[in-house]
Amino acid sequence: MKRTIKRRQFIEKSVRGAAFLGLGGGNLLIQGCSKARDWDLLVSGGAVYDGLGNPGQEIDIAIKGDSIVLIGQNLDKSSATYVIEADGLAVSPGFIDVHTHTDVELIANPKAESFIRQGITTEISGNCGFSPFPIADAIFDEEKERLKDEYDIDLDWRDIHGFFRRLEERGIAHNYATLLGQGAVRGEVIGFDDEPPAANDLLQMRALVEENMKAGALGLSTGLEYAPGSYAETPEIIELCREVAKYNGVYATHMRDEGDLLLESIDEAIDIARETGVSLQISHFKIAYPRNWPKVDAAISKIEEAHEDGIDILADRYPYIAGSTSLSFYFPLWALQGTTADFIGRLRNPDLDGRLRNNTDEQERKLGSWDKVVICSVFTEKNKPLEGMNILEAAARDGKAPYDFMRDLIIEEDNRVGMITFMMNEPNLQRILSHSLVVIGSDGSAVAPYGILHKGKPHPRFYGSFPRVLGKYAREEGIFPLSQAIRKITSLPAEKFGLDGRGQVRENYFADLVLFDPDTVIDEATWTDPHQYPTGIEYVIVNGKVVVSEGEHTGATPGIIIRK
Repeated sequence: MKRTIKRRQFIEKSVRGAAFLGLGGGNLLIQGCSKARDWDLLVSGGAVYDGLGNPGQEIDIAIKGDSIVLIGQNLDKSSATYVIEADGLAVSPGFIDVHTHTDVELIANPKAESFIRQGITTEISGNCGFSPFPIADAIFDEEKERLKDEYDIDLDWRDIHGFFRRLEERGIAHNYATLLGQGAVRGEVIGFDDEPPAANDLLQMRALVEENMKAGALGLSTGLEYAPGSYAETPEIIELCREVAKYNGVYATHMRDEGDLLLESIDEAIDIARETGVSLQISHFKIAYPRNWPKVDAAISKIEEAHEDGIDILADRYPYIAGSTSLSFYFPLWALQGTTADFIGRLRNPDLDGRLRNNTDEQERKLGSWDKVVICSVFTEKNKPLEGMNILEAAARDGKAPYDFMRDLIIEEDNRVGMITFMMNEPNLQRILSHSLVVIGSDGSAVAPYGILHKGKPHPRFYGSFPRVLGKYAREEGIFPLSQAIRKITSLPAEKFGLDGRGQVRENYFADLVLFDPDTVIDEATWTDPHQYPTGIEYVIVNGKVVVSEGEHTGATPGIIIRK
């Protein structure tokens, strides 16, 4: 059924109304009338899910400015400037993505295409220890060159204030919040080598955390499998989390290990939360590699026991069985110390060749075979044909052993090689997704099937995570009812991260809404063709403005930066 936004009043030759909707005035049904209206927009006739886990009910939602001002049955359509006829659609609070990696992508393209078309109205970035601030002197020139090469962006900030300024100058389609990356903090104060902090270093890092929390960061993230964050021992992280706890922030952790030492890593995260009182978020909760899959029950039990003990703990997960990160992940942490040039220098050093090979041999034993690792992105045009090939295929094409191929590719691409790794299984995925303490995070970035953000073959989670939860796992697999799926992506994350006025359909809350077809909503992105928008997301409203109308982006950028 074709749905239209119906205009109930002609105002200033449709210019004001078109600006409100972000539509350019081209596809509106205009009816002349001079009566003043009580509401800017009325969503009528849909099955409204409040976000708290309750079943949907057919009620209307009236919006004025950026807020929901009235909820009720059979509200007067003539009192609204615009009406969205939502018959047959589910109406939900805007989806909240708790684990993303978007930053400069919004400067390159503020439309947030791959997120907003999933129904994501708020994302929380700065995860896994990485944030685009503070930028240490040691890597500033390297970052400046990278951003210019990859995104045509001039790097002119070093801290959270400068980064927020750039986003606000550009405008954004959805709401954006961020954590402070512990790796960035460590790089700023100690550097990028495996060195313990001196007493003064700890004071400086704590001061940086406090400064960024006051400036609006929602908390602190760690990436304890990545350099340089991995060089921090538990007491160092505890000291930083004490500052986070003072401001009721969240500690989100990519744990020290998600495979062989999974259970020990969960213990470390819980011990940090218990010691400091910080709110704990376990990032992309997974059980990696076949030999560890049986640990799922023990891992979940640890989280449940911590919750029962009064620790504020949640985990997040994306709805796929493969992960994605840099190919350098399969090289040892000692080799990754310092700058990119330092890492490349070690790969070229014949004296280190034996140690590096031994490490990758162990990685292969965990995986089972290098055919589980697929190259998803490179920087140079020469190597673009490798995108979509697994390591065994690509190495055979070049007549090399897998280690030699990976080493040479990383050197040639200056460590700009992305990968997708198939290391999880479907039963564990469903067990984790369905758990009451697990919310949804895409672990993606804002990309687009056009322009400068159309690169490589990214993980399908960039485009499809939230429609996949609603379509495959709620409707088709039935691992939870639709109302509970919606709660996982609305009110539960809003409460966890302190997003006041969001995550519920409620009077005086912000008008962040998603209208979707519960019978058809599904992800369309695939491993081989990921740059595809999902099906069934019909309308997305951000702060009272329509950003997606009949499945198409209106061009509106009403999003704000949400500060703690």
